[in-house]
Amino acid sequence: MAKDFILPDIGEGIVECEVVEWLVAVGDVVKEDQPICDVMTDKALVQIPAVHDGVITELYYGKGDIAKVHAPLFAMNVAGEETSAAATPVAQQATEAAPAAQSASQGSALEDFILPDIGEGIVECEVVEWLISEGDEIKEDQPVCDVMTDKALVQIPAKYDGKVMKLYYQKGDIAKVHSPLFQMEIAGSSANAASTDAAPAVQAAAPAQTANADKPSSEPVAQGKALASPAVRRRARELDVDISTVPGSGKNGRVFKEDIERFIAGSASAKPAEQATSTSAAPAAAASGGTRVEPIKGMKAAMAKQMVRSVSTIPHFTYSDEIDLTDLIALRGGLKEEYKQQGVKLTMMPFFIKALSLAMKEFPILNAQVNDDCTELTYFDDHNIGMAVDSKLGLLVPNVKQVQNKSIVDVANEVTRLTESAREGRVAPADLKSGTISISNIGAIGGTTATPIINKPEVAIVALGKLQHLPRFNAKGEVEARAIMQVSWSGDHRVIDGGTIARFNNLWKDYLEQPTKMLMAMS
Repeated sequence: MAKDFILPDIGEGIVECEVVEWLVAVGDVVKEDQPICDVMTDKALVQIPAVHDGVITELYYGKGDIAKVHAPLFAMNVAGEETSAAATPVAQQATEAAPAAQSASQGSALEDFILPDIGEGIVECEVVEWLISEGDEIKEDQPVCDVMTDKALVQIPAKYDGKVMKLYYQKGDIAKVHSPLFQMEIAGSSANAASTDAAPAVQAAAPAQTANADKPSSEPVAQGKALASPAVRRRARELDVDISTVPGSGKNGRVFKEDIERFIAGSASAKPAEQATSTSAAPAAAASGGTRVEPIKGMKAAMAKQMVRSVSTIPHFTYSDEIDLTDLIALRGGLKEEYKQQGVKLTMMPFFIKALSLAMKEFPILNAQVNDDCTELTYFDDHNIGMAVDSKLGLLVPNVKQVQNKSIVDVANEVTRLTESAREGRVAPADLKSGTISISNIGAIGGTTATPIINKPEVAIVALGKLQHLPRFNAKGEVEARAIMQVSWSGDHRVIDGGTIARFNNLWKDYLEQPTKMLMAMS
């Protein structure tokens, strides 16, 4: 059976590319991972590999043509697959656990959804949750599954209307980029009619289609189509609740966190009294001496590798100081409610970020990067300042781009957007790239000082401690309460010395302790 190879995403924002050279011809026998053609984007020359063994049957573009991403690039007969449904006896079809439409298809009816490139360098990802089931009718752009890369949680949408025929991976499996993720029957195809008219015996042979056949009609049936935000879906996973069985109280049946809590409470109250009695009468023995092993993967694995690279190649040194934020807190307090009415969440972070940018104008070495051989230093015009966010999926460091050109309000809006996205684990790859310096706000959790690890290839990072009200002497020698924050810098000692970071910190500190000076520097 001829199968189309869909041109995957080649990189962020790329929607088309030029076919530079075909490396195969119609009739050629090819192997999995064999280069098929070279294509040129507006950024690079990319080589497209085969994802199956087989024979090339058609090339949809000529040399020099413009190919569209997510459109068929070529067709091939996949090795080991039947060329037509007639090759399999009807009696055998009726006993195989496969959807009826697959045996009736003529090639154009069924299509594999190829997992596209999710971001630069990503070659595999973990299937976190299927939002659909085999046999479901789905719509174009409907979310079909959540997958975890080493940087973020990504939701994969459907490309067409149709019916899900097969899921190639289970929850927790590692899916390969450029490989089939699931198979679907395209709406309006000839096989759609065939599946409608299929014999009952054939339909009964498909486990995915009959999994819920014996459930009473009064019970919720898992359909995988629940309307809910990523945060609500994550809450359901944490509580081991199938969200598709939770009645939603929102518009169009949208499920909220409260709906999940009510669902759990209802399930608990529905348990037979004797079951509850027997459970309480025989408490489980306390476990001891056991062990539990779990793999390190996803963002945690990526963070581990990044930290090892940083500490093994960068000679770190630490510099600490304290900053009096009393006047800045007073300024923010007078502005917070006014900007809140305009939809702006004015936290302290935008002030830290903007003051850092102003200080880097005077000390551009803090906004530079050194090559691995330590023979070149690259200075950046843009101040792309990262914030370490402790999401439930792992540590993420999105960055606010071009802070030097932004007002504090602009920075505040970006901080809000990036923080919310990071806590959901759904930061766009572009928001994680091209950072030039980072801030770690450990004080939001607790602690006063730290020794932060530099986010390579940056040359410095600062950790903010928790805010404390401590006694300090004023200019008159009187003791008064002041809002004090400890800050801890780590610098790359190959290119930054202690005097440089001390002077840089003093300027940053002046802007924060004298906010009027910071406002004047912005004009």
